[in-house]
Amino acid sequence: MALKSTIYKAALQIADMDRQLYADHVLTLALHPSETEERLLVRLLAFALNVPHDTDHGALQFARGLSDGDEPDLWQHDLTGQLLHWIEVGQPDERRLAKACSRAERVTLYVFGSAAGIWWNGIRNKLTRLNKLTVWQIPSEQAQALSRLASRSMQWQLTVQDGHVWVNSGEASLELLPQRLMGPS
Repeated sequence: MALKSTIYKAALQIADMDRQLYADHVLTLALHPSETEERLLVRLLAFALNVPHDTDHGALQFARGLSDGDEPDLWQHDLTGQLLHWIEVGQPDERRLAKACSRAERVTLYVFGSAAGIWWNGIRNKLTRLNKLTVWQIPSEQAQALSRLASRSMQWQLTVQDGHVWVNSGEASLELLPQRLMGPS
């Protein structure tokens, strides 16, 4: 018998001053049996940092990610089905990122974890030709702190200003500072 995903619910109140975006989102996320809560919450953070102002050009959605090798963690299609934005979480190989860049107008990657620096040093030269790719690193200790906010029912207030992200769960608060490793500023 296959293991089933664990369902998490998240209510986000986003105040992103950098993008002039103020919105509420109620989301249902599936924690894949092979996924950690840390990765799940980095996916949730990626959603909050990339959600569009409106759905006139399509909504940002959670894709099958780990469950389907042909899909990212999140993606946005326009109303004609054109893939606008492909968002990955983790440390994929350069072939997967090149494939994503050939399919989408833009690709964003969020790396995290203690081995992220080692992974980046081994792959960065292979990614220089991928001009649609932006790579962000969530420092390991910050991603671990984020994972401590995990619960099956979450209510978060996210504030973004000058590249800093503050997350308040009602019980705890933390500050994140994603670091751009590659891509347009």
